[in-house]
Amino acid sequence: MNNSTESPSTDLNKLGAEVGKLLKDRKQTVAVAESSTGGLISAALLAVPGASNYFRAGGVVYTRQAWEKLLNSSIKSVGGDKPLSEKTALHLANTVRNQLETDWGIGEIGAAGPSGTRYGDPAGYTCIAVVGLGVEKTINLKTGNDDRVDNMWAFTQAALDLLVQALK
Repeated sequence: MNNSTESPSTDLNKLGAEVGKLLKDRKQTVAVAESSTGGLISAALLAVPGASNYFRAGGVVYTRQAWEKLLNSSIKSVGGDKPLSEKTALHLANTVRNQLETDWGIGEIGAAGPSGTRYGDPAGYTCIAVVGLGVEKTINLKTGNDDRVDNMWAFTQAALDLLVQALK
């Protein structure tokens, strides 16, 4: 659970503030395809006043049906027998970026908890990718925590931090 004494909206605004400023200053856009963060990455980007200048769309691709309908692809064909991977996160980021014709794409896939995936990945594990013109960055994060909400916040922070690194 997010143990902050601040309200979640304040937390979201803080998470998205630096990214929002960088994107606005550069006049660049971003789109998000996220899974285990449940929309928190998009929410953090949207919590910043003026988000319409840089945020194009975000989608929670949590099920196979979402992959097929929203991404026109199959998680099995991308990730094979181990869909929680950097390869899959890159596919998410590239697909959403290309479909929405944005400067940047963020892809996230993970296991928030309290249990891991059917493929053997532990709770608290995510793969995140950020792509832009000539830029591909990926990270794997293992929190060692099985608290679903804590992990969702940690994964969101990691995704936004990765985008900040790419923008700088």
